[in-house]
Amino acid sequence: MPTPRVLLHAPAELTAGRLRRLGEGIGKVVYASERWVVKRPRSPSEVVALILIWKLIPRRFLQRPSRLLRLLRVCVQAVMGVVPSSVWLSAHVKDVWRIYRSRDRRGERLAQTHLAGTPLVPEVITFPPIRVDIGGWPGWLTVSEATARVEATLHEHLEHLAKDREFEAVHLWLNRFVDLRQSGWQHGIFSLDAHLKNFGVAGDRIVLLDAGGLTDRWHEVHERLIFEEVVTQPHVQLGLGSILASCPAIADEFDARWKEIVNRESVLSHWPHAV
Repeated sequence: MPTPRVLLHAPAELTAGRLRRLGEGIGKVVYASERWVVKRPRSPSEVVALILIWKLIPRRFLQRPSRLLRLLRVCVQAVMGVVPSSVWLSAHVKDVWRIYRSRDRRGERLAQTHLAGTPLVPEVITFPPIRVDIGGWPGWLTVSEATARVEATLHEHLEHLAKDREFEAVHLWLNRFVDLRQSGWQHGIFSLDAHLKNFGVAGDRIVLLDAGGLTDRWHEVHERLIFEEVVTQPHVQLGLGSILASCPAIADEFDARWKEIVNRESVLSHWPHAV
């Protein structure tokens, strides 16, 4: 992510109490104090277990509470430990793992290169290594970096606004999200995974939380834009189906603007160099 601000000492709140488990993705688990978050990278076996779950379990099950999914992931890892790898590590799982690892590393590099010092990402700080207590396994971590905590993911924020029927605010934040995507294109990067859970709300800004889907390779952008051409309801593709279910007018307007903006001609008009 952005170039970190170097501190002589870690913020005291990181060691003042047990950090709460805030969320998780396929490659990391996030723990938080009041203003800062730290991340525990998952082990390769954890990532592969999650890929297996994603491949084998019906999507409706994956929407259940994360505690149940964590238990399932632990069970899958236990099976992986006693069953020969040739049984569970298929060629397809290997390919998914390689693609994920490659995109995650490249996305982090692109964020550091292109987004450092911009309002598109939260602040990052570094400090001498310290031990922090965390909720859940393994109970503690040694960390030397923390990221400014956002108020919520963009998806969570829109869910709350819709629940309170604040649809004008929903409309405002959706427009900010589309504007943010165009700002990224102006820096020569494109998000292949623009799900709203990968973005956070910080004051009146939207910031990128997970850089894993970033690319600067035009052939990848072009392939994604070909896919976007056949998507009839972009709001559903982005995870907004339930949020906008009671406000179809905003859903239709968002879809129309998305189609107008997320296409080859529009992206090229913002790209900083010729393709």
